[in-house]
Formats: sequence, structure tokens, C-alpha cells
Amino acid sequence: MHKANIIEGVIIGAVGGAIAGLVIWVAELCRQEFLKCRDTKRVENWLKKSKNVWRSTTAIASANNLTKDRVCFICSNSKAIKLNTKEGNESDEKWCLKSRENDINV
Repeated sequence: MHKANIIEGVIIGAVGGAIAGLVIWVAELCRQEFLKCRDTKRVENWLKKSKNVWRSTTAIASANNLTKDRVCFICSNSKAIKLNTKEGNESDEKWCLKSRENDINV
């Protein structure tokens, strides 16, 4: 075998590995963005249908089969959902849709 053939094989393997790694990384980014959009829609739709305007993280998580951490992430990153900062009790975070913020609880 020639030394040039070995070097070409190493280069081809390295480039192929780099491309495969890049494809996997992009696929994972797309998957995470898809899940974020899906969960955000689920939470926003649930908040629209909810009788109470302000809902706790625990209530949202329980109703949508999500973890509390996931709900906090989704609600914090959503432009349509707002955190209740008036009460100042961070242990029981309450969220609502910005469009329903001034509504009175039923």
C-alpha cells in the first residue's frame, strides 16, 4: 500500500466523521426545537381553556404530563405567558397568558 493511499483514507474518514457529527448535532437541535414548540402549544392551549387565569407550575405540569422544570422552561421562554411577580412567593410560581392577565378569575 502506498503512503498516499493511507493518508487519503485517514482524511476521508476524518471528513466523513465530522460530517456525521454535524448532521447528528443539527438533528438534535431540530428535535429540541420541535419538542419546545409542541410543549409550548400544549401549555398555552391549556391555559386558554383553564377557568382560572393564574395557574401554578404544579397544576400546569400535572395537567400536561410535564415536569415542573419543563413547565418553568416553557413558560419562561414563551412570549405569550407571563409570571406573576406581584405576590413574590417564588415557591408557588403562577403563570397566565398575557392576553388574560387582566381577566377576573371565574
